[in-house]
Amino acid sequence: MIHLTRVTDTLILTNTRLCLSSEVIIGTLTLQNGHITEIARGISQVPGAVDCDGDYLLPGLIELHTDNLEKHFSPRPGVLWPALAAVLSHDAQMAGSGITTVLDALALGDVREGSERVRSLKTMADAVVAARAADLTRAEHFLHLRCEISYPDLMDLVEHLATPDVVKLISIMDHTPGQRQFTNLASYRRFYQKKFSLSDTEMQVFEADTIARQALYAAPQRAAIVETAHRLGLPLASHDDAKPEHVAEAKANGMSIAEFPTTLEAAELSRKAGMKLLMGAPNLVRGGSHSGNIAAADLAARGWLDILSSDYMPVSLLQAVFLLAPTEAELPAAVATATATPADAVGLTDRGRLEVGKRADLIRVRLHRRPDEPPLPIVQGVWRAGRRVA
Repeated sequence: MIHLTRVTDTLILTNTRLCLSSEVIIGTLTLQNGHITEIARGISQVPGAVDCDGDYLLPGLIELHTDNLEKHFSPRPGVLWPALAAVLSHDAQMAGSGITTVLDALALGDVREGSERVRSLKTMADAVVAARAADLTRAEHFLHLRCEISYPDLMDLVEHLATPDVVKLISIMDHTPGQRQFTNLASYRRFYQKKFSLSDTEMQVFEADTIARQALYAAPQRAAIVETAHRLGLPLASHDDAKPEHVAEAKANGMSIAEFPTTLEAAELSRKAGMKLLMGAPNLVRGGSHSGNIAAADLAARGWLDILSSDYMPVSLLQAVFLLAPTEAELPAAVATATATPADAVGLTDRGRLEVGKRADLIRVRLHRRPDEPPLPIVQGVWRAGRRVA
């Protein structure tokens, strides 16, 4: 069990830049019994107070969509790591990146039956649940079910995994060629032909089989997923919306989050429909989408970027927050994209803000200054529910 600082201890962090909801102040934060009990301006002289040397103190980051767990289960092609050890390795990386709440995104189904991703699914899910039950993790872990609606056995997987105490988000995916992420068929063919080492003939068969499965399964399974999410009171997210009809469908299904819209048009319509826009932090850090879709920076410049996700690179989340805030006055709004807004989006309203009464999920951050480059945020300490975990 992770008990680097006992929950019952009183801890005073002073001489720190406290990132509050609307301002950054030099001040002091007191936590006790896992919660924030006092926030004050100025530097405390109380014996035992921890001098943070002017570092930033932020709410713990909240991650809604990370594929990072899969890398630890299968660190190399054909290599499967012991399940619980893989979860704990992934967890340590998340906590070390300042992420205190994680929704591990599990792909329910794949574009190809019998893939390693599908074979490992239940093992990964069970290992996350077991680590939670034994209080072995540094961050708090939940599940995000990514539902590939053309996968024949999808609903069996959903029924096995969809429990509201562990699952906090369901998203709907459709990787059929000619739409969403793959409106460009040439791009689709290059991607999957390389990924699966297919000949031209094999690629033609794969594409035809994928389209046939979509025609058979997608519509009824989409309806079933939407009904399941509403019945269980779980928020729904769309995925890779590209066209107005995609957004209209998401709105009709009662979706509240638009994950990775691929076009500016879809992003604008999703905002107008009341959905929060989630984009990848790696997109922002790298200066654009690796697949040629819209840049997160373009949405941020329009004020449309609501939620950041580290996606495949945990350390990118904190980096992206500080890239969004070239001045300290802009930091509270930038921090909210990785804390308060994602917390509210999935109903975790006990965290995500530095406020009295909120759970003491905290990260201490120091900026490393480099000539002609953006400052690099470096995590100096992490607390989850008042416990020092990194």
